[in-house]
Amino acid sequence: MSIRVLLTGGGTGGHVNPALAIADLIKKNIPDAEIAFVGTERGIENKLVGREGYRMYHVKIQGIRRSLSLSNLKTAYYVLTSPSKAKKIIKEFKPDLVIGTGGYVCWPLLRAAIAMGIPNMVHESNALPGVAVRQLQKKVDVILTNFQETEKMLDAKEKVVCVGNPLRSSYGTVSREEARRKLGIPDEIRHVILSFGGSLGALKINEAAMGVMKEYSSAHEDMMHFHSGGARGYENARNLFVAYGLERNDRLVLKEYIYDMPLHMAAADLVICRAGAMTLTELAMMGKPAILIPSPNVADNHQYKNAKVLADGGAAILLEESELNMDRLIEAVKQISEDDATRMSMSEAVRKFADPQVNQKIYEEIQKLLKRKKQ
Repeated sequence: MSIRVLLTGGGTGGHVNPALAIADLIKKNIPDAEIAFVGTERGIENKLVGREGYRMYHVKIQGIRRSLSLSNLKTAYYVLTSPSKAKKIIKEFKPDLVIGTGGYVCWPLLRAAIAMGIPNMVHESNALPGVAVRQLQKKVDVILTNFQETEKMLDAKEKVVCVGNPLRSSYGTVSREEARRKLGIPDEIRHVILSFGGSLGALKINEAAMGVMKEYSSAHEDMMHFHSGGARGYENARNLFVAYGLERNDRLVLKEYIYDMPLHMAAADLVICRAGAMTLTELAMMGKPAILIPSPNVADNHQYKNAKVLADGGAAILLEESELNMDRLIEAVKQISEDDATRMSMSEAVRKFADPQVNQKIYEEIQKLLKRKKQ
């Protein structure tokens, strides 16, 4: 049985990566499946999806700004025009199924699929459902969630199925030693730190991470430190990296974006990052101790709530951005890097938050929906 699937979700890696993970699991179960993606012309989805070789369609849509802005007039125009563009894409691709993974870009495609009678579902990674999910909840066929508590915030409870977050097949399949070999990490390196502030970057995390590289990581001959500055934050991070003279040290690596994140995470002994739902799922699956710095710029402060669950479970150290500086971050890094027992305990604790059956659950829900729609 072949199948044609349109996937949509964009704006940040937290929306794109679940869509790519779902594409992976469909391809694993149905190798000759035809899969395409829908995003915006300027979103990070173009880089991430493009690297996987999937066909990419575009619609013009953007989010509503909370402050008074002329940009909201353009948003209103796109809200009126984007569903008709989405319908044209559906007519051209002829999908059997449309799946959204959050972000404003998935709204027009799901709305068009609903209007055209195409089987559809949406996956919500965060505890607090996004605007697109809330607006479409009564009309979509199925709502998949990561957190049990998400159902409490939705009216269409009969459509909600809690399955967890989908993960790309490359997470958890490569050992620490194999990952280090593939990344060319010398045998004398005993500790690897991985830090990043999300796909777009985070100024305060970039500044604090550069300080850690300068004052701590560079001083330890057996330590290697990888940092991703993000699409918007890379230039600032690069300026600090050069100003501190870090480019002369081969053990310190700065990138704009880490495309092979599963490999880098497998190699790491400690991860410093935000607390988005997808990132926490990846940490849990790979058993990685972490220092979590929740983004303060998200709805209902949901990253803090995510991070606190792990911190309370002994799986991570929680640092709020308001208290973040180089010294505080170095203190937290030392607490984990210099104590083998702490690292082992945190690794065991974080694994308890992983569910290895997630992808199978999602595939089963896809099959149930298609079977139901055929009846």
